[in-house]
Amino acid sequence: MNQITFSRRQTLTMLGASTAALALPGCQTVTATPLLSPEAYFEKLAWELLRLSPEGATSLGIDKGDNAALRGKLGDRSQTGQAKIASLLREGLKGLAAFNPEQLDPAARTSLAVVKSAFSVALDGFALPYGDVAVGGWRNTPYVVIQNVGGYLDVPRFLDSDHPVSDKADAEAYLARLEAFPALLDGELGRLTDAGRIGAIAPSFLLDKAIRQMEMTLKDASSGGGLVESLVKRTDKIPGDWEKFARTIATGPVAAALARQLRELKSQRAKASEHAGLWARPHGDEWYAWGLRASTTTRRTPDEVHAMGLEAVQDLGARMDPILRGLGYTKGTVGARMAALGEDPRFQFPNNDAGRAEVIATMQAKLDFIRTKLPQAFRTLVRGNIEIRRLPLAEEAGAAGAYGGAGSIDGTVPGKIWLNLGDVSRHSRYGVATLAFHEGIPGHVWQGEYANRLPLIRTLLAFNAYSEGWALYSETLGDELGAYEGDPVGQLGYLQSIAFRACRLVVDTGLHAKRWTRAQAVQWFAETNGSGLAEVAPEVDRYCSWPGQACGYKMGHTEILALREKARRELGGRYDLRDFNDAVVTGGNVPLDVLGQNVERYIVSTKG
Repeated sequence: MNQITFSRRQTLTMLGASTAALALPGCQTVTATPLLSPEAYFEKLAWELLRLSPEGATSLGIDKGDNAALRGKLGDRSQTGQAKIASLLREGLKGLAAFNPEQLDPAARTSLAVVKSAFSVALDGFALPYGDVAVGGWRNTPYVVIQNVGGYLDVPRFLDSDHPVSDKADAEAYLARLEAFPALLDGELGRLTDAGRIGAIAPSFLLDKAIRQMEMTLKDASSGGGLVESLVKRTDKIPGDWEKFARTIATGPVAAALARQLRELKSQRAKASEHAGLWARPHGDEWYAWGLRASTTTRRTPDEVHAMGLEAVQDLGARMDPILRGLGYTKGTVGARMAALGEDPRFQFPNNDAGRAEVIATMQAKLDFIRTKLPQAFRTLVRGNIEIRRLPLAEEAGAAGAYGGAGSIDGTVPGKIWLNLGDVSRHSRYGVATLAFHEGIPGHVWQGEYANRLPLIRTLLAFNAYSEGWALYSETLGDELGAYEGDPVGQLGYLQSIAFRACRLVVDTGLHAKRWTRAQAVQWFAETNGSGLAEVAPEVDRYCSWPGQACGYKMGHTEILALREKARRELGGRYDLRDFNDAVVTGGNVPLDVLGQNVERYIVSTKG
């Protein structure tokens, strides 16, 4: 938003965030009047999307058989590539119009609503004069290359983590993708340059981060670095001069393409302003209105979202206050007292390699705990195939504290929690549990495995408000399943995490609609939630580069809780948490209005 390895979230990103590719030989585009069943047409659309994003097919483990050629391709991030995606969406919507929802079964009706919503919202995004659009994903951004967006970050991580190398064909496919990397970078460069010409230039402080990270990536590629090492370490038993070929590509064409992007970023930095919000960019208000709509799947205005955030922050503070008083923290605002709690050495990890290892071990223990509780919350269980990994060093400065997503459909590539461990102070002992539940189980990794059981088009398309709302609801489930029994500090960590997402509603709208400065946003966030500057400052930068995305979390969480209360009220003694959760998670990733319809069907069927 939805996240290279391509974790599931990043797979979704690649479907829309500046990717497109030439169709495979013999591939036909979708027609406006399908002569197929709805299920067959959905499948056709899914493969058309994947042919525009070959990385997605690899991450899902389905670039095999007739689709094996996808394993050697990368998407096209040029303006031409963007036009191909938009064309596919337009033709797809024409084809979808041939189906009457009233004549479809509930599953097909839901799929039809999902695809129509994803395609139509994305097309509105493509109509904007600049930026990246995620088709049914979460990573919408006005900036093609910035501190947390761009092929210079995505492709090296994807090749190292998700591209398999088990035989000679895989190694050759790796080299083919490495050879395609410069064209991908130059495709981005063309769009980056075009945006610069009309004044759609990122804030100076984001460009500073991006330039530092690009310099690190260029330095690494110029010596071969990770792009070469990743292939070499996996081909020790595969005959071939893999190091020579990979080094020639990395140090030559790849390094040259990275240098071209770096020059453009530096050129734009000389023209950049410190204004953080989209209001300061051309068509900024229009872009933000679309970004907020795409990320929340609602039509709420910035003012409405801002007020919703302030109210939620107040309500959560009222819950935290008595717990803090019980621990002896009685003076100052809730934020000030939480800041004091965060400075207590008892709740800090050492900021060194030993501390990094301890963060991972602590998170693993929390995952092990919650696995034992899941039968109390779900009737339908999935595997929860997961591993915890540290983010690549070059990415840490511009990334969030963590993110996660499911692995491949066949289970050969595990889901992942990626942890940003550059500054260990971003993680507290009382905050790791909520992070494990949110990113891993029963959050993103867990939910993604249910999605992997659905028709392929449903696996590909996701909605930020559902994805992040479910992950935040997973934190609530962790609390309700006993993760913090006898642990008031852990309970505070959970409540602070929910409040953190409520603060996002305020800060995101403050930056982009109310003309807050970066410093103002950082100060308000830190003082209100008691989070440390090491955590808050990169978060604010993220909201600047992904306008609206941060608003999906609390919006989705609030809606899921409201629907649960509705089910409990209407069903009375027939209500069962396991049935409600199954209705939400097995129905797949949907816009919030479709989620309401799915829950209503569950209520009606339970009443009998």
